[in-house]
Amino acid sequence: MACVHSSAADLQPPGSSQAVYREDCTQCFDSIDHELGLNVCLHCFNGGCVGENDHALLHYQRFGHSLALNIRRTPKQVQRDEPPPKISKLAIAAETEEDRYDIATSVVCYPCQQNNVDETSGNLPAVINGIMTAMTFSKREEVKAWEQEFIPCEHTISLVQQQTEDAQSKDSSQCSSCNLKENLWICLECGNIGCGRSQFGGTQGNSHALAHADASSHPVAVKLGSITAEGSADIYCYSCNEERTDPELANHLAHWGIFLAGREKTEKSLMEMQVEHNLQWEFSMTTEDGRELSPVFGPGFTGLANLGNSCYLSSIMQSIFSVAGFQNRYYRPLEEPPLCQAPAQDLETQLRKLADGLLSGRYSRPDSRVATGPDSPEVAHQKGLAPAMFKYLIGQGHEEFSTMRQQDAFEFLLHLFKSVSLTKHQNGEVNPVQDFRFEVEQRLQCLSCKKVRYKVDEQDNISLAVPARRILGEGNRFEPVTLSECLDIFTAEEVVELTCPACNSSDGFSKKISFKTLPRELAINARRFELVNWVPTKLDIPLVVDDGAVDLGHYLASEHSTDEELLPEIDEPASFQPDLAAMEQLSSMGFPAVRCEKALHATGNSDTEAAMNWLFAHMEDPDIDEPLALGKSTQGAGASAHDEAKIAQLGEMGIEVARAQRALSATDGDVNRALDWVFSHPDEETPQEDSKDEQPKGAPHGYSDLPAQYNLRSIVCHKGTSVHAGHYVAVIRKTLSDKADPSWVMFNDEKVVKFEELDQMKQSAYMYFFTRL
Repeated sequence: MACVHSSAADLQPPGSSQAVYREDCTQCFDSIDHELGLNVCLHCFNGGCVGENDHALLHYQRFGHSLALNIRRTPKQVQRDEPPPKISKLAIAAETEEDRYDIATSVVCYPCQQNNVDETSGNLPAVINGIMTAMTFSKREEVKAWEQEFIPCEHTISLVQQQTEDAQSKDSSQCSSCNLKENLWICLECGNIGCGRSQFGGTQGNSHALAHADASSHPVAVKLGSITAEGSADIYCYSCNEERTDPELANHLAHWGIFLAGREKTEKSLMEMQVEHNLQWEFSMTTEDGRELSPVFGPGFTGLANLGNSCYLSSIMQSIFSVAGFQNRYYRPLEEPPLCQAPAQDLETQLRKLADGLLSGRYSRPDSRVATGPDSPEVAHQKGLAPAMFKYLIGQGHEEFSTMRQQDAFEFLLHLFKSVSLTKHQNGEVNPVQDFRFEVEQRLQCLSCKKVRYKVDEQDNISLAVPARRILGEGNRFEPVTLSECLDIFTAEEVVELTCPACNSSDGFSKKISFKTLPRELAINARRFELVNWVPTKLDIPLVVDDGAVDLGHYLASEHSTDEELLPEIDEPASFQPDLAAMEQLSSMGFPAVRCEKALHATGNSDTEAAMNWLFAHMEDPDIDEPLALGKSTQGAGASAHDEAKIAQLGEMGIEVARAQRALSATDGDVNRALDWVFSHPDEETPQEDSKDEQPKGAPHGYSDLPAQYNLRSIVCHKGTSVHAGHYVAVIRKTLSDKADPSWVMFNDEKVVKFEELDQMKQSAYMYFFTRL
């Protein structure tokens, strides 16, 4: 019987701006490589799995979309007389999907209960062809991320080219200053051909293009081997010291006799080499005696494939989903996914999808594509899940995380916490970031009149400076530092230069920071760097962390003395002049001026270290980039308008005015915390005085009781000279199926292996995650 739905009017091929989800399910990681394939909705192009979860059927039941295209992909059986060559991720001439796979399709109609609808009927041919030829969601988002990497600059826009009589006679096959015939760059201003800098991966270069730019002040050059017929190329501005784009590239190249028609890319671009370089930062996958580390499989041991510079994301997500709060919140194997029209654009759905992928164990198995056996040099690791939908969603609208560049794992953690806290947590669900939250108390005491002031700041992480003590005569080797010493420094009493509002003394204040409460899960960022020519440079300082329980109880703030006299509250001055030396030092570390000013204002205007700690703790505040607002204590019209804006912001999330006002009042006007307050107080409707001391113990601001002992749960390690380059891995304490006691497991992108030699990795880790016992 013919399907009557194949002639439906809403069956149209996907438009150029529409996403087509034909790689994996939008609600789990089942893909077109699954034995039953993937069903792509012919009405909205959502991808749904078939089989155990059957999210394709769920999509039909929720939205009534009748038809779907089932796509099944199987590897081609290739006969070879020799082992297959290792696939290069960045090869210039890579194999196509058609070269490597057989692809079968069929049309499914749910109301007609047909699994093989005639693909030639109605509008089906055009729709099917549109789906199969459209750029997939992950590829489309990846291209967008690459494209937004680079922009024009004043030097490419205002480029003035010198006149030439015979551009055709110019030799572009060799550097004008040496014999190199590759890695050649043409100066767009005068046409000089010079070799580039030597690059990772063995690309030769003597930096003659840079020398020419320095000598002539001609800033813009193009890499000849990167030019394509479509008009793309590596364009570098030596004045900006950045890759740029040139809107008039075709005309500027034609001026020197180089025409785009027929051009073929013959060399890797700078960005491709950067990605390749980062992928080659390998942590050792063997023991000291040369044994290959053993792969681990099963629930909780699923790897994440590298999407190109995405190891920062993988290491953080592996660490986060080893925590009970995130597991309980997002791993819901017995529940249907949330009801939403666009699952790929819903953070709740994508976090549940990621939790299922990492924790269920359904995808943790040896990669069938790897040849194994006694004569094979390869170990059968996993294929790894590709978290493309999550990566592009969590990075949406963010200046850094929406790009394909390597990012700082610690900054990503803060961004993740902010994003999770801004989502709705309904039906009694608890925001898992609460497990990381605690309160830090700052105590200031005038050295003359002895009056005091207390300030409490809520945080979900702590950034500790690791002191650098070079070992004499041993170059860049440093003395080991213990974690307790770093905490001692963080909580040590110091003197700051402030004028007392009570007695007008300029003798200064003693300042001490303590933990008012401690969290269930403690995230610590270990800062090991020094300024070299005003540039932060990473240092290899060993940080010693105990194998057993770490007692943090003596870092808790003591009870306030009843005979202390508090400093009077004063209105903010109408203006604030930040300390110029401190501003310069903070700015040199890459912090924007607005943030530096806020940090100095919040920490006394003289302590660079305290300001830097404040910046790390507050870099994801929603108003961090807004200009410093003074005079808030007067509660004038400006403050009132600001409150109205916050109430309106909460109102957009479905929170009525009265509850928004209560939430803001209970959280000192912090929108993020106010949102959490609303969902953690679902039954409180009548106005009443709130007190932080009346919060349930452990939620949302942490614990103040003893004992306060913590065990190291996981570490995030980094290899490379900068946190924005190199490679990240996570090493996590897990219970293996054949072991009674927890073991350490390394998550190196898709590779998940049992890890035995933790000491050196632990001493050089970038982040540490502790769990309260």
